[in-house]
Amino acid sequence: MQFGRSYEEFEVGAVYKHWPGKTVTEYDDHLFCLLTMNHHPLHLDTHYAEETTQFGKNVVVGNYIYSILLGMSVPDVSGKAIANLEIESLRHIAPTFHGDTIYGETVVLDKWESKSKDDRGIVHVETKGYKQDGTVVCLFRRKVMVPKNTYLEARGGEQPARPTPAT
Repeated sequence: MQFGRSYEEFEVGAVYKHWPGKTVTEYDDHLFCLLTMNHHPLHLDTHYAEETTQFGKNVVVGNYIYSILLGMSVPDVSGKAIANLEIESLRHIAPTFHGDTIYGETVVLDKWESKSKDDRGIVHVETKGYKQDGTVVCLFRRKVMVPKNTYLEARGGEQPARPTPAT
């Protein structure tokens, strides 16, 4: 199974459909909120959400949705990355609720060779996240520094530093 891509493998306009999707549970959402110290009642207090919000129920915290999508994209986009350089934009377009399933896909917007090192390049991508009904919930653009094949070959190929089993 492929894990990330080298610079040469990216083509402008290519679309990577990330698989599988992730169903968001109440536990996932609450744990993420507590781990990141986001105690807003919209995410944690069912009574508050039912009584005082337009949605009438808890909304999943947007940064969790972004994190899911970023993680989903790693095998297709940044699994070989040298560095994540920039999150250019991040938009939360529609709410996600407990029980929704998130799917994602990434399009390659542009790519260019590094100006300072000839063994790497920059890839500019946009990732779109959507729910089981097709509603787009999150959209973000980022720039990732990825290795060229020469970089990978100099460091041990596809699985650098992988040990050999002892006999």
